[in-house]
Amino acid sequence: KSCQTGKISTAETAAQSHTSRDASVQTDQSKDAVQDFQQEVQVDYTSLLSFLQSVEDAVIKELNKNWKSRAFDGFEVNWTDQNETVLCLHTLSYPEAQDQNLQVTSVSWNATGSVVACSYGRLDGGDWSTEKSYVCTWNLDRKSLNPQRPDLVLDVPSSVMCLAFHPSQPSLIAGGLFSGELVVWDTSRTEDAVIWRTGMTDDTHTDPVYQVNWLPGAKHRNHSRLLSLSTDGKILVWREERDGWLALAEGFAMVAQQIPRSTQLKKFAWGEAAVGVTSLSFSHFDPHVFVVGVEGGYSLKCSTAAETLALHGTGSSVPLRAPAELTFSPHGGPVYSVSCSPFHRQVLNLFLSCGTDGQVHLHSLLQPQPLVSLQLSKKYLFCVRWSPVRPLVFAAASGEGNCNKHFCFIGDVHLFDFEKSSQKPAVSIKQGEGPVYCLEFNIKQTQLLAAGDATGTVKVWQLSSDFTEQGPREVNRLEQLASQITD
Repeated sequence: KSCQTGKISTAETAAQSHTSRDASVQTDQSKDAVQDFQQEVQVDYTSLLSFLQSVEDAVIKELNKNWKSRAFDGFEVNWTDQNETVLCLHTLSYPEAQDQNLQVTSVSWNATGSVVACSYGRLDGGDWSTEKSYVCTWNLDRKSLNPQRPDLVLDVPSSVMCLAFHPSQPSLIAGGLFSGELVVWDTSRTEDAVIWRTGMTDDTHTDPVYQVNWLPGAKHRNHSRLLSLSTDGKILVWREERDGWLALAEGFAMVAQQIPRSTQLKKFAWGEAAVGVTSLSFSHFDPHVFVVGVEGGYSLKCSTAAETLALHGTGSSVPLRAPAELTFSPHGGPVYSVSCSPFHRQVLNLFLSCGTDGQVHLHSLLQPQPLVSLQLSKKYLFCVRWSPVRPLVFAAASGEGNCNKHFCFIGDVHLFDFEKSSQKPAVSIKQGEGPVYCLEFNIKQTQLLAAGDATGTVKVWQLSSDFTEQGPREVNRLEQLASQITD
Protein backbone atom coordinates (compact mmCIF):
# COMPACT_ATOMS: atom_id res chain seq x y z
CA LYS A 1 0.00 0.00 0.00
CA SER A 2 2.84 2.35 -0.79
CA CYS A 3 4.39 3.71 -3.92
CA GLN A 4 8.03 4.45 -4.51
CA THR A 5 9.78 5.49 -7.69
CA GLY A 6 12.96 3.87 -8.68
CA LYS A 7 16.25 5.20 -7.45
CA ILE A 8 17.32 8.36 -9.28
CA SER A 9 20.91 8.53 -10.42
CA THR A 10 22.78 11.86 -10.51
CA ALA A 11 26.17 12.85 -11.86
CA GLU A 12 28.14 16.12 -12.05
CA THR A 13 29.98 17.19 -15.16
CA ALA A 14 31.74 20.39 -16.25
CA ALA A 15 32.10 21.94 -19.67
CA GLN A 16 34.67 24.50 -20.69
CA SER A 17 35.54 25.83 -24.12
CA HIS A 18 39.17 25.70 -25.03
CA THR A 19 39.25 29.12 -26.68
CA SER A 20 37.81 32.57 -25.81
CA ARG A 21 37.03 35.62 -27.89
CA ASP A 22 35.77 39.18 -27.21
CA ALA A 23 33.07 40.64 -29.45
CA SER A 24 30.84 43.74 -29.39
CA VAL A 25 27.48 44.51 -30.94
CA GLN A 26 26.21 47.93 -31.98
CA THR A 27 23.06 48.71 -33.90
CA ASP A 28 23.24 51.14 -36.77
CA GLN A 29 21.32 54.38 -36.29
CA SER A 30 18.26 54.50 -38.44
CA LYS A 31 17.49 57.84 -40.08
CA ASP A 32 13.81 56.98 -40.15
CA ALA A 33 13.82 56.32 -36.38
CA VAL A 34 15.44 59.68 -35.67
CA GLN A 35 12.89 61.46 -37.80
CA ASP A 36 10.05 59.62 -36.05
CA PHE A 37 11.46 60.60 -32.64
CA GLN A 38 11.81 64.26 -33.60
CA GLN A 39 8.27 64.54 -34.87
CA GLU A 40 6.05 66.73 -32.70
CA VAL A 41 3.60 64.84 -30.54
CA GLN A 42 0.07 65.36 -31.76
CA VAL A 43 -2.30 66.58 -29.03
CA ASP A 44 -6.07 66.77 -29.31
CA TYR A 45 -6.42 70.13 -27.50
CA THR A 46 -10.20 70.21 -27.98
CA SER A 47 -10.64 66.94 -26.11
CA LEU A 48 -8.12 68.01 -23.43
CA LEU A 49 -10.03 71.25 -22.82
CA SER A 50 -13.29 69.37 -22.61
CA PHE A 51 -11.80 66.98 -20.03
CA LEU A 52 -10.35 69.78 -17.85
CA GLN A 53 -13.69 71.61 -17.88
CA SER A 54 -15.51 68.47 -16.82
CA VAL A 55 -13.29 67.90 -13.74
CA GLU A 56 -12.75 71.58 -12.79
CA ASP A 57 -15.47 71.74 -10.12
CA ALA A 58 -14.35 68.52 -8.46
CA VAL A 59 -10.67 69.56 -8.34
CA ILE A 60 -11.45 72.99 -6.88
CA LYS A 61 -13.67 71.38 -4.24
CA GLU A 62 -10.86 69.06 -3.14
CA LEU A 63 -8.29 71.91 -3.15
CA ASN A 64 -10.54 73.97 -0.88
CA LYS A 65 -10.92 71.01 1.48
CA ASN A 66 -7.11 70.63 1.64
CA TRP A 67 -6.63 74.35 2.20
CA LYS A 68 -8.96 74.32 5.20
CA SER A 69 -7.58 71.09 6.64
CA ARG A 70 -5.43 71.15 9.78
CA ALA A 71 -4.25 67.57 9.33
CA PHE A 72 -0.62 68.57 8.75
CA ASP A 73 -0.30 71.46 11.22
CA GLY A 74 3.15 71.35 12.78
CA PHE A 75 4.45 68.81 10.27
CA GLU A 76 7.97 69.57 9.08
CA VAL A 77 9.33 68.08 5.88
CA ASN A 78 12.81 66.71 6.56
CA TRP A 79 14.51 66.20 3.22
CA THR A 80 17.95 65.71 4.76
CA ASP A 81 19.41 64.16 7.88
CA GLN A 82 19.54 67.10 10.24
CA ASN A 83 21.70 67.24 13.34
CA GLU A 84 22.95 69.62 15.97
CA THR A 85 26.59 69.39 14.97
CA VAL A 86 28.50 72.65 15.18
CA LEU A 87 31.93 72.56 13.54
CA CYS A 88 34.84 74.96 13.94
CA LEU A 89 35.80 76.03 10.40
CA HIS A 90 38.50 78.57 11.23
CA THR A 91 40.54 79.68 14.24
CA LEU A 92 41.79 83.19 13.43
CA SER A 93 44.31 85.26 15.35
CA TYR A 94 46.93 87.99 15.02
CA PRO A 95 50.09 86.89 16.91
CA GLU A 96 51.34 90.44 17.47
CA ALA A 97 48.09 91.38 19.24
CA GLN A 98 48.23 88.20 21.31
CA ASP A 99 51.82 89.01 22.31
CA GLN A 100 50.44 92.24 23.82
CA ASN A 101 47.75 90.20 25.64
CA LEU A 102 45.07 92.08 23.74
CA GLN A 103 41.55 90.68 23.65
CA VAL A 104 38.98 90.48 20.86
CA THR A 105 36.45 93.15 21.82
CA SER A 106 34.15 92.98 18.77
CA VAL A 107 33.53 91.03 15.54
CA SER A 108 31.63 92.03 12.39
CA TRP A 109 30.82 90.55 8.96
CA ASN A 110 30.98 92.72 5.85
CA ALA A 111 28.08 93.28 3.43
CA THR A 112 28.99 90.28 1.24
CA GLY A 113 29.33 87.90 4.18
CA SER A 114 32.78 86.76 3.03
CA VAL A 115 34.98 88.99 5.22
CA VAL A 116 35.10 88.90 9.01
CA ALA A 117 36.77 91.67 11.03
CA CYS A 118 37.75 91.87 14.67
CA SER A 119 38.92 94.66 16.93
CA TYR A 120 41.58 94.30 19.61
CA GLY A 121 41.57 96.02 22.98
CA ARG A 122 41.00 95.30 26.66
CA LEU A 123 37.71 94.74 28.48
CA ASP A 124 39.08 93.64 31.85
CA GLY A 125 39.94 97.05 33.31
CA GLY A 126 43.06 99.18 33.35
CA ASP A 127 44.08 102.33 31.53
CA TRP A 128 44.59 101.17 27.98
CA SER A 129 43.87 104.46 26.25
CA THR A 130 47.44 104.94 25.04
CA GLU A 131 48.18 101.33 24.15
CA LYS A 132 48.55 100.50 20.46
CA SER A 133 45.80 98.31 19.08
CA TYR A 134 44.57 96.74 15.84
CA VAL A 135 41.64 96.01 13.54
CA CYS A 136 42.14 92.83 11.47
CA THR A 137 40.18 91.34 8.57
CA TRP A 138 40.16 87.90 6.91
CA ASN A 139 38.50 86.98 3.61
CA LEU A 140 37.23 83.44 4.23
CA ASP A 141 36.62 82.83 0.52
CA ARG A 142 40.31 83.07 -0.35
CA LYS A 143 42.06 79.79 -1.02
CA SER A 144 45.28 81.24 0.40
CA LEU A 145 43.66 82.03 3.78
CA ASN A 146 46.23 82.06 6.57
CA PRO A 147 44.49 81.94 9.97
CA GLN A 148 47.42 83.70 11.67
CA ARG A 149 48.05 86.26 8.96
CA PRO A 150 45.13 88.67 8.44
CA ASP A 151 44.51 90.02 4.94
CA LEU A 152 44.51 93.53 6.43
CA VAL A 153 45.86 94.95 9.68
CA LEU A 154 44.97 98.50 10.72
CA ASP A 155 47.17 100.05 13.41
CA VAL A 156 45.19 102.13 15.91
CA PRO A 157 46.74 104.34 18.62
CA SER A 158 44.04 103.46 21.20
CA SER A 159 42.19 100.28 22.15
CA VAL A 160 39.31 99.57 19.76
CA MET A 161 36.28 98.67 21.86
CA CYS A 162 33.75 98.00 19.05
CA LEU A 163 33.40 97.97 15.28
CA ALA A 164 30.76 97.57 12.57
CA PHE A 165 30.96 97.04 8.81
CA HIS A 166 28.79 99.27 6.64
CA PRO A 167 25.53 97.42 5.77
CA SER A 168 25.91 97.87 1.99
CA GLN A 169 29.47 99.07 1.23
CA PRO A 170 31.78 96.09 1.94
CA SER A 171 34.99 98.09 2.35
CA LEU A 172 33.78 100.58 5.01
CA ILE A 173 34.17 99.79 8.68
CA ALA A 174 33.57 102.01 11.72
CA GLY A 175 35.20 101.64 15.12
CA GLY A 176 34.78 103.13 18.57
CA LEU A 177 37.90 103.75 20.65
CA PHE A 178 38.76 103.70 24.33
CA SER A 179 39.57 107.40 24.01
CA GLY A 180 35.93 108.16 23.09
CA GLU A 181 36.66 108.79 19.41
CA LEU A 182 35.01 107.28 16.33
CA VAL A 183 37.00 106.32 13.25
CA VAL A 184 35.85 105.10 9.82
CA TRP A 185 38.26 103.13 7.64
CA ASP A 186 38.07 102.26 3.94
CA THR A 187 39.76 98.87 3.65
CA SER A 188 40.11 99.25 -0.15
CA ARG A 189 42.64 102.08 0.29
CA THR A 190 46.24 100.91 0.21
CA GLU A 191 47.80 103.76 2.22
CA ASP A 192 45.89 105.86 4.75
CA ALA A 193 42.67 103.92 5.33
CA VAL A 194 41.11 106.51 7.67
CA ILE A 195 38.43 108.49 5.80
CA TRP A 196 36.43 110.03 8.69
CA ARG A 197 36.94 110.59 12.39
CA THR A 198 35.41 112.63 15.19
CA GLY A 199 38.62 113.90 16.71
CA MET A 200 38.73 115.14 20.32
CA THR A 201 36.20 117.96 20.74
CA ASP A 202 33.53 118.98 23.24
CA ASP A 203 31.16 116.67 21.36
CA THR A 204 33.39 113.60 21.67
CA HIS A 205 32.53 110.93 24.23
CA THR A 206 34.44 111.28 27.50
CA ASP A 207 34.32 107.52 28.20
CA PRO A 208 35.11 104.52 25.98
CA VAL A 209 32.74 103.87 23.07
CA TYR A 210 31.14 100.45 23.59
CA GLN A 211 28.98 100.23 20.47
CA VAL A 212 28.80 101.80 17.04
CA ASN A 213 25.97 101.36 14.52
CA TRP A 214 25.40 102.49 10.94
CA LEU A 215 22.05 104.24 10.47
CA PRO A 216 20.37 104.81 7.10
CA GLY A 217 20.27 108.48 6.11
CA ALA A 218 16.88 110.13 6.54
CA LYS A 219 17.06 111.99 3.20
CA HIS A 220 19.71 110.21 1.16
CA ARG A 221 19.80 106.44 1.30
CA ASN A 222 23.34 106.35 -0.06
CA HIS A 223 24.60 108.50 2.82
CA SER A 224 24.64 106.76 6.17
CA ARG A 225 25.05 108.19 9.61
CA LEU A 226 26.82 106.70 12.59
CA LEU A 227 25.45 106.14 16.07
CA SER A 228 27.74 105.70 19.06
CA LEU A 229 27.14 105.07 22.75
CA SER A 230 29.30 105.21 25.82
CA THR A 231 29.31 104.81 29.57
CA ASP A 232 29.39 108.63 29.76
CA GLY A 233 25.60 108.33 29.27
CA LYS A 234 25.53 109.77 25.75
CA ILE A 235 24.04 108.29 22.60
CA LEU A 236 25.31 110.37 19.68
CA VAL A 237 24.47 110.45 15.96
CA TRP A 238 27.22 111.61 13.58
CA ARG A 239 27.07 112.78 9.97
CA GLU A 240 29.79 112.78 7.32
CA GLU A 241 31.70 115.96 6.55
CA ARG A 242 33.60 116.57 3.32
CA ASP A 243 36.90 117.35 5.00
CA GLY A 244 37.17 113.89 6.60
CA TRP A 245 35.56 114.75 9.93
CA LEU A 246 32.40 113.46 11.54
CA ALA A 247 30.12 116.18 12.90
CA LEU A 248 27.51 115.71 15.60
CA ALA A 249 24.01 115.71 14.04
CA GLU A 250 21.88 114.91 17.10
CA GLY A 251 22.25 113.26 20.45
CA PHE A 252 20.66 111.86 23.58
CA ALA A 253 21.72 111.73 27.22
CA MET A 254 20.68 109.12 29.76
CA VAL A 255 20.51 110.76 33.20
CA ALA A 256 18.96 109.36 36.35
CA GLN A 257 16.38 112.09 36.73
CA GLN A 258 14.62 111.10 33.49
CA ILE A 259 14.17 107.51 34.61
CA PRO A 260 11.11 106.65 36.74
CA ARG A 261 11.97 106.79 40.44
CA SER A 262 10.17 103.52 41.08
CA THR A 263 12.95 101.64 39.31
CA GLN A 264 15.61 102.92 41.73
CA LEU A 265 18.59 102.52 39.46
CA LYS A 266 21.51 100.97 41.28
CA LYS A 267 24.80 102.78 41.80
CA PHE A 268 23.46 106.22 40.84
CA ALA A 269 22.20 109.09 42.95
CA TRP A 270 19.05 110.82 41.73
CA GLY A 271 19.48 114.00 39.80
CA GLU A 272 21.66 114.67 36.81
CA ALA A 273 24.08 111.77 37.29
CA ALA A 274 24.87 110.06 33.99
CA VAL A 275 23.56 106.55 33.49
CA GLY A 276 26.25 104.58 31.67
CA VAL A 277 24.97 103.04 28.43
CA THR A 278 26.55 99.71 27.46
CA SER A 279 24.47 98.35 24.55
CA LEU A 280 21.72 99.25 22.09
CA SER A 281 19.41 97.54 19.59
CA PHE A 282 16.87 99.09 17.21
CA SER A 283 13.39 97.69 16.71
CA HIS A 284 12.98 96.07 13.29
CA PHE A 285 9.40 97.37 13.02
CA ASP A 286 9.63 100.97 14.18
CA PRO A 287 12.80 102.88 13.17
CA HIS A 288 12.26 105.35 16.02
CA VAL A 289 12.21 102.73 18.80
CA PHE A 290 15.34 101.28 20.34
CA VAL A 291 16.32 99.43 23.52
CA VAL A 292 19.39 100.25 25.60
CA GLY A 293 21.14 98.35 28.36
CA VAL A 294 22.73 100.33 31.20
CA GLU A 295 25.28 99.76 33.93
CA GLY A 296 22.58 99.95 36.61
CA GLY A 297 21.19 96.59 35.46
CA TYR A 298 18.19 97.87 33.52
CA SER A 299 17.01 97.78 29.94
CA LEU A 300 15.07 100.83 28.75
CA LYS A 301 12.77 101.42 25.82
CA CYS A 302 13.73 104.65 24.08
CA SER A 303 12.63 106.76 21.13
CA THR A 304 14.56 108.93 18.70
CA ALA A 305 11.41 111.09 18.44
CA ALA A 306 11.76 112.23 22.07
CA GLU A 307 11.68 116.01 22.45
CA THR A 308 12.37 116.44 26.20
CA LEU A 309 15.82 117.91 26.77
CA ALA A 310 18.30 116.30 29.10
CA LEU A 311 18.53 118.27 32.33
CA HIS A 312 22.27 118.58 32.75
CA GLY A 313 24.59 120.94 30.93
CA THR A 314 26.62 118.92 28.47
CA GLY A 315 28.63 121.53 26.60
CA SER A 316 27.52 119.81 23.40
CA SER A 317 27.16 121.70 20.11
CA VAL A 318 23.61 120.31 19.74
CA PRO A 319 20.98 119.95 22.47
CA LEU A 320 20.87 116.44 23.92
CA ARG A 321 17.43 114.91 24.44
CA ALA A 322 16.15 112.38 26.99
CA PRO A 323 14.94 109.28 25.07
CA ALA A 324 13.79 106.92 27.88
CA GLU A 325 10.11 105.91 27.81
CA LEU A 326 9.84 102.63 29.72
CA THR A 327 12.08 100.80 32.17
CA PHE A 328 12.12 96.99 32.27
CA SER A 329 12.71 94.77 35.29
CA PRO A 330 16.42 94.63 36.12
CA HIS A 331 19.15 92.06 35.94
CA GLY A 332 21.26 91.38 39.00
CA GLY A 333 24.12 93.41 37.52
CA PRO A 334 25.05 95.58 34.53
CA VAL A 335 23.40 94.74 31.20
CA TYR A 336 26.08 93.98 28.63
CA SER A 337 24.00 93.23 25.54
CA VAL A 338 20.50 93.64 24.07
CA SER A 339 19.10 92.25 20.81
CA CYS A 340 15.69 92.96 19.23
CA SER A 341 14.00 90.12 17.36
CA PRO A 342 14.06 90.60 13.57
CA PHE A 343 10.99 88.39 13.16
CA HIS A 344 8.34 89.01 15.76
CA ARG A 345 5.21 90.86 14.80
CA GLN A 346 4.33 94.21 16.27
CA VAL A 347 1.88 92.49 18.61
CA LEU A 348 4.60 91.96 21.21
CA ASN A 349 7.95 93.14 19.75
CA LEU A 350 10.37 90.88 21.59
CA PHE A 351 13.96 91.54 22.63
CA LEU A 352 16.68 89.72 24.57
CA SER A 353 19.02 91.11 27.22
CA CYS A 354 21.91 89.59 29.17
CA GLY A 355 24.36 90.72 31.82
CA THR A 356 26.70 89.96 34.68
CA ASP A 357 24.11 87.85 36.51
CA GLY A 358 24.45 85.12 33.86
CA GLN A 359 20.79 85.44 32.86
CA VAL A 360 19.06 86.04 29.55
CA HIS A 361 15.74 87.87 29.77
CA LEU A 362 13.14 87.57 27.02
CA HIS A 363 11.07 90.76 27.05
CA SER A 364 8.13 92.28 25.24
CA LEU A 365 8.36 96.00 24.55
CA LEU A 366 4.82 96.29 25.93
CA GLN A 367 5.40 95.28 29.54
CA PRO A 368 8.14 95.75 32.17
CA GLN A 369 8.27 92.17 33.47
CA PRO A 370 10.30 89.60 31.48
CA LEU A 371 8.41 86.84 29.71
CA VAL A 372 11.24 84.38 30.43
CA SER A 373 14.34 84.50 32.63
CA LEU A 374 16.98 81.91 31.73
CA GLN A 375 20.01 81.18 33.93
CA LEU A 376 22.48 80.21 31.20
CA SER A 377 25.72 80.72 33.09
CA LYS A 378 27.22 80.97 36.56
CA LYS A 379 29.55 83.63 35.16
CA TYR A 380 29.00 86.78 33.13
CA LEU A 381 27.09 86.76 29.86
CA PHE A 382 28.82 89.24 27.56
CA CYS A 383 26.76 89.11 24.38
CA VAL A 384 23.40 87.88 23.08
CA ARG A 385 22.29 87.81 19.44
CA TRP A 386 19.04 86.72 17.84
CA SER A 387 19.39 84.42 14.83
CA PRO A 388 18.75 86.22 11.51
CA VAL A 389 17.02 83.14 10.04
CA ARG A 390 15.44 81.17 12.91
CA PRO A 391 12.84 83.05 15.02
CA LEU A 392 13.22 80.54 17.87
CA VAL A 393 17.04 80.55 18.00
CA PHE A 394 19.52 82.87 19.69
CA ALA A 395 23.18 82.71 20.75
CA ALA A 396 24.86 83.93 23.93
CA ALA A 397 28.53 84.35 24.84
CA SER A 398 29.83 83.63 28.33
CA GLY A 399 32.81 82.89 30.52
CA GLU A 400 32.52 79.56 32.33
CA GLY A 401 34.59 77.29 34.54
CA ASN A 402 36.71 77.63 37.67
CA CYS A 403 40.05 79.35 38.12
CA ASN A 404 43.22 77.29 38.32
CA LYS A 405 46.92 77.91 37.76
CA HIS A 406 46.55 77.73 33.98
CA PHE A 407 43.46 79.82 33.26
CA CYS A 408 40.41 81.36 34.87
CA PHE A 409 37.56 80.84 32.43
CA ILE A 410 36.53 78.52 29.66
CA GLY A 411 34.51 80.54 27.16
CA ASP A 412 31.21 79.11 26.01
CA VAL A 413 28.96 79.87 23.07
CA HIS A 414 25.41 78.81 23.92
CA LEU A 415 22.93 78.10 21.12
CA PHE A 416 19.36 78.20 22.39
CA ASP A 417 16.34 76.82 20.50
CA PHE A 418 12.87 77.44 21.96
CA GLU A 419 11.61 74.69 19.63
CA LYS A 420 13.49 72.13 21.71
CA SER A 421 13.48 73.67 25.19
CA SER A 422 12.47 76.89 26.90
CA GLN A 423 14.89 76.31 29.78
CA LYS A 424 18.26 75.04 28.55
CA PRO A 425 20.58 75.50 25.54
CA ALA A 426 20.34 73.10 22.63
CA VAL A 427 24.14 73.18 22.28
CA SER A 428 26.95 74.70 24.37
CA ILE A 429 30.27 75.02 22.54
CA LYS A 430 33.61 75.29 24.32
CA GLN A 431 35.37 78.17 22.60
CA GLY A 432 38.66 78.15 24.50
CA GLU A 433 40.62 79.29 27.52
CA GLY A 434 39.03 82.67 28.11
CA PRO A 435 35.64 84.38 28.24
CA VAL A 436 33.84 84.87 24.93
CA TYR A 437 33.24 88.62 24.66
CA CYS A 438 31.45 88.96 21.32
CA LEU A 439 29.65 87.01 18.62
CA GLU A 440 27.83 87.75 15.37
CA PHE A 441 25.72 85.69 12.99
CA ASN A 442 26.51 85.99 9.28
CA ILE A 443 23.39 87.38 7.57
CA LYS A 444 24.55 86.38 4.06
CA GLN A 445 26.11 82.98 4.81
CA THR A 446 23.67 82.01 7.50
CA GLN A 447 25.48 78.82 8.53
CA LEU A 448 28.40 80.87 9.92
CA LEU A 449 28.78 82.33 13.41
CA ALA A 450 31.89 84.25 14.52
CA ALA A 451 32.92 84.52 18.18
CA GLY A 452 35.84 86.43 19.70
CA ASP A 453 37.41 85.80 23.10
CA ALA A 454 39.83 87.08 25.73
CA THR A 455 42.75 85.07 24.33
CA GLY A 456 42.74 87.16 21.14
CA THR A 457 41.16 84.42 19.03
CA VAL A 458 38.21 84.54 16.63
CA LYS A 459 36.55 81.22 15.88
CA VAL A 460 34.20 80.80 12.94
CA TRP A 461 31.62 78.10 13.67
CA GLN A 462 29.57 76.28 11.03
CA LEU A 463 26.02 75.68 12.23
CA SER A 464 24.04 72.63 11.22
CA SER A 465 20.73 72.85 9.40
CA ASP A 466 18.92 72.54 12.74
CA PHE A 467 19.93 76.11 13.50
CA THR A 468 19.58 77.61 10.02
CA GLU A 469 16.43 76.16 8.43
CA GLN A 470 13.20 77.78 9.57
CA GLY A 471 10.32 75.46 10.23
CA PRO A 472 6.72 76.12 9.12
CA ARG A 473 4.80 78.65 11.23
CA GLU A 474 7.86 79.23 13.44
CA VAL A 475 7.00 82.90 13.94
CA ASN A 476 3.54 81.84 15.08
CA ARG A 477 5.08 79.47 17.60
CA LEU A 478 7.20 82.24 19.07
CA GLU A 479 4.10 84.39 19.34
CA GLN A 480 2.20 81.55 21.01
CA LEU A 481 5.07 80.96 23.43
CA ALA A 482 5.10 84.62 24.41
CA SER A 483 1.30 84.69 24.72
CA GLN A 484 1.21 81.58 26.90
CA ILE A 485 3.81 83.00 29.23
CA THR A 486 2.02 86.35 29.34
CA ASP A 487 -1.30 84.68 30.18
